[in-house]
Amino acid sequence: MARPVSYHTLVMLVENKPGVLARVAGLFARRGFNIHSLAVAPTENPALSRITVVADTESTPVDQMVKQVDKLINVVRIDELAPEDAVEQELLMATVRAGAGDRSQILELCQIFGARVLNTGSTEIMVRLAGSPGKLDDFEDLLRPFGIVAIQRTGTVALPRLERSAATPR
Repeated sequence: MARPVSYHTLVMLVENKPGVLARVAGLFARRGFNIHSLAVAPTENPALSRITVVADTESTPVDQMVKQVDKLINVVRIDELAPEDAVEQELLMATVRAGAGDRSQILELCQIFGARVLNTGSTEIMVRLAGSPGKLDDFEDLLRPFGIVAIQRTGTVALPRLERSAATPR
């Protein structure tokens, strides 16, 4: 599933309380923002969760989205991450038809992409791949001709890219 041409990755730190995710998602829905991907999990601080939203911004400027979300009471911080300033990862699990003649080709694709086989059946193989959203798109496209029985993607998670400096750590 390829990303929309004009998308933005928003990363929010929110209070880890019931209903916060519903309020954030509700705001996006009320404002007509199309969410392409959504991932949420607790952070290193158990009082906070990190929500990563990849949103289509063709109809609404990103600065308006940020201002609206920032007004929510449980949002501690919100940042937009430009693709070149972020490390983005996603997880894909797929069950693929794998007849006797196709197994070796599917296993070769897994080896090329660094995917792992999670489960095998008599006519199907379940695989997992973690990587950039583009890498997962490519892998999914190559699996499709074999027959994808079921597929699940986690949605993008992202953190700011680390700065590189010539200074040596102490």
